[in-house]
Amino acid sequence: MLRIRLSRVGKKNKAQFRITVADGHRAPTGKFIEILGHYNPHTKEKVFKQERVEYWISKGAKPSATIHNFLVDAGIVKGKKVTSWKPKKKKGEDKPTEKKTEKKVVETEKKVEEKTEEKVEEKKVVESEKEKAGEEKTEETKK
Repeated sequence: MLRIRLSRVGKKNKAQFRITVADGHRAPTGKFIEILGHYNPHTKEKVFKQERVEYWISKGAKPSATIHNFLVDAGIVKGKKVTSWKPKKKKGEDKPTEKKTEKKVVETEKKVEEKTEEKVEEKKVVESEKEKAGEEKTEETKK
């Protein structure tokens, strides 16, 4: 599958990127088919060969998430932007207070409480029945 993606070029700490078409299984900096433009992240300059980009997309090349967003900004591709990356969570940052295992424990505790309540109610019913039976016997003995 063909991919339209960024390929890093330039000096150390002076990155620049080529926008290339390459086989999706190749390394990003490896062999490519055609250069479709370039991107300078320091000056935010983006240059595309619009006709060639449209040609390769018509042939089935899929742009990476970042390139898709660049093409939407340039008006070459219609549609919404996609999420290209998520920031990493820092250590000690707000973590969810309840985990799945904790939720399961709480649920099982609730079930146990319900069962014990049912057993207590059953015992009360049994005891009341015994008391009634005992009262009936005492009444019969009195007669």
